[in-house]
Amino acid sequence: MKNILQINYGQYSSKGVKEVNQDFHGICVPNEHQLKYKGIAIALADGISSSNVSDIASQISVNSFLEDYYCTSQTWSVKKSAMRVLSATNSWLFSQSKKSINSYDKDKGYVCTLSSIVIKSNTAHIFHIGDSRIYRIRNNKEELLTTDHRIWVSSQESYLSRAMGLDSQLTIDYEHTAVEKDDIFILASDGIYEFLDFKTIKDTLNIFDGHYDTAARVLVEKALENGSDDNLTIQIIKITNLPDKQIKEITEQLEEKKVPSLLEARQEFDGFLVLRNLTSSSRSHTYVVKNIKTSKKLVLKIPSTELQDNKAYLERFLLEDWIAKKINNPHVVKSFIQTRKQNYVYNVTEFIEGQTLTQWIIDNPNPKLEKVRDIIEQIAKGLYAFHRLEMIHQDIRPENIMIDDTGLVKIIDFGATKVAGLCDISTLTEQFHIQGTAMYSAPEYFLGFEGTTKSDIFSLGIITYQLLSGSFPYGVNVSKSNTKSLQRKLKYKSIYDEDKKNIPIWVDEAIKKACEIEPSKRYSQISEFIYDLYNPNENFLRKTKPALIQRNPLIFWQSSTLILFVLVCILLLS
Repeated sequence: MKNILQINYGQYSSKGVKEVNQDFHGICVPNEHQLKYKGIAIALADGISSSNVSDIASQISVNSFLEDYYCTSQTWSVKKSAMRVLSATNSWLFSQSKKSINSYDKDKGYVCTLSSIVIKSNTAHIFHIGDSRIYRIRNNKEELLTTDHRIWVSSQESYLSRAMGLDSQLTIDYEHTAVEKDDIFILASDGIYEFLDFKTIKDTLNIFDGHYDTAARVLVEKALENGSDDNLTIQIIKITNLPDKQIKEITEQLEEKKVPSLLEARQEFDGFLVLRNLTSSSRSHTYVVKNIKTSKKLVLKIPSTELQDNKAYLERFLLEDWIAKKINNPHVVKSFIQTRKQNYVYNVTEFIEGQTLTQWIIDNPNPKLEKVRDIIEQIAKGLYAFHRLEMIHQDIRPENIMIDDTGLVKIIDFGATKVAGLCDISTLTEQFHIQGTAMYSAPEYFLGFEGTTKSDIFSLGIITYQLLSGSFPYGVNVSKSNTKSLQRKLKYKSIYDEDKKNIPIWVDEAIKKACEIEPSKRYSQISEFIYDLYNPNENFLRKTKPALIQRNPLIFWQSSTLILFVLVCILLLS
């Protein structure tokens, strides 16, 4: 199934016992491009019986909304686009009433109710004025999403307090709500909802499941049988497929979901059984859990309780799951797709039977070059999946690399990932990144610059160096060098050993290039680095063996000191 918004819908309208149908309705499902940027628009209007031009008002209100909304700028929000269109339509209706012979009688003007929905991505935007209604059925439970704008002067008499064309200034209700697969939205005029109970509506939808034009017609007939004395219109919209959530929709979940308390083994939580604690830190807590429905093992991650009031941190936390869903690569941990409502703030990913690269390094202190190449190449393939989507991982380190029992390598933890176009990453999150991964962070971070793909290449180069040598090319000095002058003093320590020759000089040179302090001197593409790890680069072969100061600075300075001492002694004796 395509990763786009899809619906199944039906609608029906009848004049009922009246001579004229003053209701009007419509729906627009645009092409895929407009669907992505504008969404699906649905509208229903109901005229007032006291006006003989109210049917015109209904038709104009619906048609203008469905047509003009799609003519607004793609850079505008749904709310701004719809409000501009509705305000313009209201002004036109009001002016037409003022020009008519009944200009001082609002009950005879171009007046109607209007209830409309724009479904874009995973959000329903609701615009409402008057006393038509919008309902949502979710998990067989109905919910009224609108408020009737009607004032009752007695138990039998009422009038509209707000409507399209009633006043020069439009006051319309706006709400937005998250959409879930299989949600059903119902738009209905009062000729329907005043004469049908919801059990009848739901039973009819179940009988004619998927055939909603028929269901709509049957419901109109049932309302007439129950004595409806007004025009009758109903629209039924079922969500059958949803695209990935947009970033803004992810962060809006904070308004609807709670941060959970710490979990314990054998505790049931939101459809999962907690098996054991996996890791705990100042940022988050992870657990091995079992999906109660399928018995599948998974990893569940909850935010730190200490930071549960930090909105920026929680937005970053939710963004991790969005990133995981965007990437489909065997070398990147997969997000668990929820099939039920999620009531709390947490992320769920696949469970990997294996060990972290940190533990693997401890268990394998002297790995063969071939094995190191294999591990680094797999990490690189995972990183490439980030880079092609204009994402920078920014936290590549052994703790965030898993190796399963078959040798498959996967990148985990996207807490520091930078997404192109998102500039609102919190300072707090960036501080966590620098402090937690100083040994693997690229030098430019310590100068206050943003990361690039070359920053990830630097981190990968450091890991390669560590796997082959057990140490770091600049020791612990990168994190201490927060100025250009200090960074210029950093010297790469070669791992080429002329005696052992277990690591070719061209491999050492490839690692050196990946770990260059100056980003412009590093590889441009991660694939170039991997190629040079396997294939001798002629430029590297032409180089002589590294100077002693690079290979072993300690011996260099000890030797230099000894030579100077001998020279001084000779001069003194002479």
